[in-house]
Amino acid sequence: MKYLVPGLTSLLLCVQLLAAAQAPASGPRRPATKGPVNKKESPAAVTSPAPAGLVVPSWLPADAPLQPAATILTDVVDTKLDVRFDYKKQHLLGTALLTLRSHFYPQSEVSLDAKGFDIQKVELVSDKKPKVLAFTYDRRKLVIALDHPYPRTTPYQVRIVYVAKPNELPQGGSAAITSDKGLYFINPLGIEKNKPRQIWTQGETEASSCWFPTIDKPNQRMTQEISMTVEKQFKTLSNGVLTASKTNADGTRTDTWKLKQPHAPYLASMVVGDFAVVNDSWHGKPVDYYVEPQYAGTARAIFGRTPQMLDFFSKKLGVEYPWDKYAQVAVRDYVSGAMENTTATTHGSTIQATRRELLDANYQTSESVIVHELFHHWFGDYVTSESWANLPLNESFADYSELLWAEHKYGPDEAGLVQEIKINNYLEEAQSKREPLIRYRHTNREDMFDRHSYDKGGRVLHMLRKYVGDEAFFASLNRYLVQNKQTAVELSQLRTAFEETTGEDLMWFFNQWFLQRGHPELRITHSYANNQVTLRVQQTQDTLFQPVFRLPVTVAVWTNNNQPTEHRITVTKASQTFVLPANQKPSLVKFDNESQLLAQFDEERTQDELIFQFYHARSYQQKSEALDLLQNKTTELAVSGLLRNAMTDKFWAVRRLALDHLRRYRGPEPEGMRKDIQQLATTDVNPKVRAQAITTLASFPDGTFGPIYSAAISDSSALVAAAAIQALAKKPDLNTSQQVATLDNTTSSPLILAVANYYATNGTLDQYGWFLRRLPDVAEADLYAYFQSFGTLMTRIPPVERDSGIKTLEEYARNSPRYEIRLGAYRGLALLMPTSPNLKALLQNIREKETDDRLKAFYNLM
Repeated sequence: MKYLVPGLTSLLLCVQLLAAAQAPASGPRRPATKGPVNKKESPAAVTSPAPAGLVVPSWLPADAPLQPAATILTDVVDTKLDVRFDYKKQHLLGTALLTLRSHFYPQSEVSLDAKGFDIQKVELVSDKKPKVLAFTYDRRKLVIALDHPYPRTTPYQVRIVYVAKPNELPQGGSAAITSDKGLYFINPLGIEKNKPRQIWTQGETEASSCWFPTIDKPNQRMTQEISMTVEKQFKTLSNGVLTASKTNADGTRTDTWKLKQPHAPYLASMVVGDFAVVNDSWHGKPVDYYVEPQYAGTARAIFGRTPQMLDFFSKKLGVEYPWDKYAQVAVRDYVSGAMENTTATTHGSTIQATRRELLDANYQTSESVIVHELFHHWFGDYVTSESWANLPLNESFADYSELLWAEHKYGPDEAGLVQEIKINNYLEEAQSKREPLIRYRHTNREDMFDRHSYDKGGRVLHMLRKYVGDEAFFASLNRYLVQNKQTAVELSQLRTAFEETTGEDLMWFFNQWFLQRGHPELRITHSYANNQVTLRVQQTQDTLFQPVFRLPVTVAVWTNNNQPTEHRITVTKASQTFVLPANQKPSLVKFDNESQLLAQFDEERTQDELIFQFYHARSYQQKSEALDLLQNKTTELAVSGLLRNAMTDKFWAVRRLALDHLRRYRGPEPEGMRKDIQQLATTDVNPKVRAQAITTLASFPDGTFGPIYSAAISDSSALVAAAAIQALAKKPDLNTSQQVATLDNTTSSPLILAVANYYATNGTLDQYGWFLRRLPDVAEADLYAYFQSFGTLMTRIPPVERDSGIKTLEEYARNSPRYEIRLGAYRGLALLMPTSPNLKALLQNIREKETDDRLKAFYNLM
């Protein structure tokens, strides 16, 4: 599922870390079992009482209940839906015809998930007259009494007439999926300016049963047909292909979409709205892009590499894309980053971009999500994890596909940047939680959607690829897909595919990386004497709660300036020494020369070794590491020279990182260095580098770079212009306010935030109305920051003028469906406390009525 939105998950991590800071430092725990485990037992995920006084790390989660795969009594074979919509009430009026079959044992009743419905009729459909069936319903489970027990050899059909009322369901969700009501009406009455009317669904994890009755578990598979009756001006999209489109006498239209290959219920999808459809194709199959009409001209620029991706992954996996079509649609107010609904991926509206915004797009911010959701059509849709405990069998692969495509399309540096970002994402989350990847014990299935299932899992697959080699890795994936196609799987089937391909027992790898928690924390030192390098590797992680890892790894010994000697070693102990031959004192000894381990490193190297590493690096990660470790040595001439060279590196991320480390530079030749930075601010081809150069210039308190900032406001890149506005906010000149005012009506998200930040510190009562007027145009992902800028501005205007602003922030703090927006609005209000003491009671009331545990934890710490 879901492409995790970086900003939202970072915010959640902040809340988690704050909560962890209050967690008790000790408790009843004992170490997890370290031997191979069976998934039904999974002791690696269990903790039990430990000796009194044992200090337990704060990242160790509390005990959680066992969450096995759902027992299958009945199979949903086929689902036919006929639906229409009541926009005023935000209801779905539906008829479901379900073809069901007893899984093994004869069944005399069937239990269906059906959340918050009005059930109007339930009947058995046969060649004869339909038979009304008795049922019980508690607004979550619909239990239907059949007319007799049905053996597994005899399918039967049940018709259910119902009304779905998604807005009457209790609110739930997670960091990855911020709401779980399944069916969403966007601007249903058309009263919100600048927002289209849309309907869309979001089924993962078990929210499809909020809009049609089913057995809402990932180990079900069904074929599907959905008929949607809509207003004639709207387009529709669903799984499979459009088989019929009929104009009705009342002016509506009924579109019928049919998916003839089975998939899991959570992947079912409907979308209705006013879209432009841009058509493409691959191997004779339709490849379509649904966007709001104003983005029709850029849809191909956004999505146009999809056919190349289909080709690349089909060849790499040896399994051609297995579905009849592939479509992508962008919708408003989406509750996640994106979702891999079978043949019909849904994206949030932020994937859409104007031509100017495309100038700022890079692989990380746009194309990677397209790759991620497409790859799910093999790993997740074609082969599906049998339970949410096995979610990494979906998400780790989709996450890793981002590196595979970057490597193929853009080269090793871009792939290295993906690897670095993903490792850092996981390690950041690991400060507050460490779980096994495969978690049969979890409190809530939504908890599975975290940086473990995504970023850690992807890195584990990278290590597996490096261990077995490319040929064996992709041959194993082919075997896994072919042997398990259109079924639900658990971890053992992936392991078996690799073992059957390679001939090696890989239980050790799958046990330590999938079934046990944590990661290695490595202290690495080396010395040279008597033509030998003595390398000491210590695993310093808490091995009471994490394993001592087995780590096959490459060590490079540079004994001349051109070619290293590589040694393959395997670390198996908490402290281990290796002796490597070297005919002279090395210029560099580099542990994990391929930058493939998921670990934290404390690797001893001198300044000269780090400088050598930068100039002889084989990957982006080695350059990045050297720059990070040398950033506090910029007063050294050699380091200063290295940074100057880094600013001319062929890879944009190296140039940007060097500029970031040059903020407040005090080293040799400061004027020359500033001129180099100015040069990048005005001429670098990459907008992210230009923007960083402006940010770096703004860090010099004595700099006079106003003309550069003023010119940059007109840059073709919105990111560069936004950086310039942020710089000018600190030191505005006589013309700055006039320049910023020309952007008052911008539609660019980065510029709206930059203008808001400028007005927060330099605005007056005149800009108060601007914040209220532009609020409908702010992307939901930006509201957290926008509300705090608004609160800052209000501290600078008379209290008597604040009523509308306070009421607006209160409304969002209480009622926004997204927790991070509620938090942003709350913080905006909290900024006013020193000058509006009467807000204390209001804020207390908001805290008391908040039901989200994440926010309650944060509020308790404020």
